[in-house]
Parts: sequence; structure tokens; C-alpha cells
Amino acid sequence: MHATHEVLNQPEPLVNYNLFEGNRALQGALALNAPTLDTGSLAALGSRLGSAEMQTHARLANTHAPLLRSHDRFGRRVDQVEFHPSYHALMTAAVGAGIHGTPWVHGGESPHVLRAASFMLFTELEPSVLCPISMTYAALPALLPNTAIYGDWSPKLGNRQYDPALKSWRDKSGLTMGMGMTEKQGGSDVRANTSEATPDGKDEWGQRFRITGHKWFLSAPMCDAFLVLAQSPGGLSCFFMPRVLPDGTVNAMFIQRLKDKLGNKANASSEVEFAGATAWLVGEEGRGVPQILEMGSMTRMDCALGTSGLMRHALSIALDHTAQREAFGKRLIDQPLMRNVLADLALESEASTALAMRIARAFDKPGDAHETAIARLLTPIAKFWICKRGAHFGEEAMECLGGNGYVEEGGEGIMARIYREMPVNSIWEGAGNIMALDLLRALRKADGGAALAHELAPAKGAHPALDKLAAALPARVEAMATEVEARRLAQDVALAVQAALLYQTAPDAVFSAFCDSRLAGNWGHTFGTLGSDTDFDAIISRAMPR
Repeated sequence: MHATHEVLNQPEPLVNYNLFEGNRALQGALALNAPTLDTGSLAALGSRLGSAEMQTHARLANTHAPLLRSHDRFGRRVDQVEFHPSYHALMTAAVGAGIHGTPWVHGGESPHVLRAASFMLFTELEPSVLCPISMTYAALPALLPNTAIYGDWSPKLGNRQYDPALKSWRDKSGLTMGMGMTEKQGGSDVRANTSEATPDGKDEWGQRFRITGHKWFLSAPMCDAFLVLAQSPGGLSCFFMPRVLPDGTVNAMFIQRLKDKLGNKANASSEVEFAGATAWLVGEEGRGVPQILEMGSMTRMDCALGTSGLMRHALSIALDHTAQREAFGKRLIDQPLMRNVLADLALESEASTALAMRIARAFDKPGDAHETAIARLLTPIAKFWICKRGAHFGEEAMECLGGNGYVEEGGEGIMARIYREMPVNSIWEGAGNIMALDLLRALRKADGGAALAHELAPAKGAHPALDKLAAALPARVEAMATEVEARRLAQDVALAVQAALLYQTAPDAVFSAFCDSRLAGNWGHTFGTLGSDTDFDAIISRAMPR
């Protein structure tokens, strides 16, 4: 090989840095939602997740996708999924950080806010493994109606030890749970489910059933148990289905194939058949849908947290790259148009963080009427708006790196992975239309409008555009005769709440620029169209990852 040139002006990758200490937007959200919380564990987690070792695990877990082993070499069904060792290393870290079931089992100060911040930080490293983590978090409280199962399973669902072995729950140090709701003929319309649950007696776990049917999406099929929906004699009901039965035999749940997805490559999503699989009733027969909706509020919050984490990661990479790369005689970050793009992305990222973290505070106050209404109100708008913005955000951040952002190798390849990951949070757990309709229902409840007004009150008088939007919202809800404008309403409610939160968590430069652009109309349809009077220096400096 001939040495024809020297490699120069290629930025060093963003590695070996502390994800938490450089995230001032997250720190501001924590100061509002949990002002006395000890953030030492978040700083330690941020240091570990930013390490070269953990970034390598994230790359390898995605490069070497899960493999389905349906049969052993003798022809016997085994229905197991094989993962690269890096997947298990990531799961060990996530469970060890308590991002799964610990808030329900171990408590502590602001456990859901702490867990939400940890979830966001971990998403910056690798979001795929957080699917079973999120489902365990949502499924654990859903087991409460069945006190016997909850008593046996909750301690190990909240344990910080990851145990991937396929064996009885009694013999494991830690457990995870998944969910099986969606069927091919119904999608979001779970009432169209056809899987049948036939009564099969009673035992120490209560009413036992045999389930025959299928699930079009069953994520993380190597979890230890699943909550599934099926039609019982009393109607659509929620059931607890373990992979390994109490007698040590493997349940009749057969993995048909793994989904070949756009992104989320390290996570095994599957299609399954139930051939008389044993399951136990959880809750009241015929009340499966309300139970699922209750769990959905938690997984939907995680979708908003996850996209916010992905935004933060993409922004950090873009900022770090442009601070090193030179073009036309100066660093990219010093080019006026690039500064506009970066500042605009920083505003979007901080606003998303503020909104997603606000929901977590509501889960820390389950008996508070206002917080209950806020959880019902903000969860669908955060899921809708933040996740909708994700793909556009990822595209713009990728463009900051030019061609390097589009390739699949090296540090820059993370951008391509982030971009592929963005759509899943918008689709999973209810797509945009479902979220907009949920918001409309929440606002039409007696306490919905009052909760929104209370949430916007701290920023009253802070910016004329926010005051104008806030004053118009109640009449718009009242006048909305059909659902056709529900998406526009969801967008505007999200922007108003984000602005009110930024007033409380961010410097004036961030709040003013957000309101001027998103609310006052001084903004285009792409990132990078902020007004010339924006304080670009303050916004970019605040967002720098290190």
C-alpha cells in the first residue's frame, strides 16, 4: 500500500465521558421534580455508561442479533433465543442499576424519578435491552390483584441480579417479565383478540386456565413470565403465563420466528403460538383491557423517556463532532448556520427531557389527585409529541456529521443506529392517533382541564405567546366536536407544557428561544430556523456533553 495522504481533521469519538455530569437539562429536571434526591448513583451510572467498554457492548449486541433455536440437534423443540454475551452484559448493567422493578419493591426517595433518569441515561448507551426492563417495571404492579403470584414473584422481579437461565422461578436469583397483547388481526384493537382461555381448575396461584392462540408481537421471549390477553368465559382477561411451570416443565409457548425489524436489533421480538399453555388469572375476569391500559401508562412514559434519551445522545454526538471538525477555515460549531441547527436541536432535547421527567414525578405520588390527573394527561401527549419529533431530530443530528453520520462503522455508526431506533417508540404501545385520542378523553374529564391549567400556571406572564396559547386551549377542547383535530391539540398542549416546564428548569435563554420559535411562530418547518436574536452561545454551551 502506498501512503498517499495523512488522515487529519477526523474527530475523535465521544467516549469515556460521564453522561450525567454533562447533562444539565436532566439535572434541571431533577431539581424541579425531586429537589432533595441524592444524584450520586446517577453520576456513577453516567460514568459507567459513557465508558469505552460499555459502548463496545452496545455495538456488539446490535451487530450480533439474537438467534432463534427452535429445536435441538435431535429434533426436540427447545424454543430458546441465543444472545451475544454483550447483550447479557448490558442486561446485567440495567438490572444492577435498578431500572426494572426496584421502584415498586424497594422504594426510597422519589424512586420513579430516579428510575426515569437512569432509564434515560441507559437509553443513550443502548435502548434495545430496555424492552424487557420496561415491561418488568410495568408488569410488576399489575400482579398485585393476584396476591399469591405477587408474593412469590415480586421479590425477585425487584432484585438487582440478572439471571438469564431458563429454569423455575424458585431457582433463579432475579426475574424479568414481558407482555403479549397484540394479535395479527387486531393490532391496537385488542378487543379483537381471538386467543381462548379455558378454565383448568384452581391451585395456590388461583384460577388456572389453558390458553390456545397466538401473539403477533411478543417482545423479549426469553423473559421468565408474560402478561397476556385472552378471551375467557367472562370476557377479555389478563393472565400470568410463566415460561417454566411450577413443576419444572416448560410451558406450551412456541416461538414461531423472530421479527426482522428496522431497528431495535439487539432485542428479540417474536411471534408465538400457545398450544394449551398454562396461565393464571390476574385481576377480575373480563377486565383485561383496563388492566392493560394501566400498564400502558408506564410503558408509554418509557417511550417518551427513551426517545428523550436518544435525542440527548444524538445531540451530544453532533455537538462533540462539530466542536472538532473544521470546514472552510473554522470549526463547524462556529459556523453561523450550524450554530442555529445545534441550538435548535438543544432546545428540542431539553424540552423533551423536561416533559418526560415530569411524568415520573406523578408516579411518585399515587394518592395525589392532581398528580393522578397529570399522569393521565401528560403521558399520551409526551408519547405522541416527543416520539413524533424523534425521527426528524435523528435525521438532522445525523446531517451535522455529514457522510460520517450515515455510515455503519466506528463511533459515527451510532448515529445510524439511533436513527433506526427512533420510530419504534412512536409505534410501540399505541401509535400517534391512539395517543391523541387518549389526550382528548383526558381533557374532557372533569379534572383534566383543571390539571392542565394548574400545570401551566407557574409560567403565567412569562411570555406572551405562551399566555395566548394557554388561554385558548380550554375553548378549543370545548369546541372540538370531532376527533379530526386531535393531533393538532396534542401538539399544542405538549408545546405549552414543555414551555411552562422550561420556565422552571432552564435558563431564560432556553425558555425564551423555545417560546419565540415553537409558540410565537418565529420558526420554520426544519431545525435551524431560530431567530437571529437567539442567545446561541448560552444554549449551545449548556448542551455540551463534556
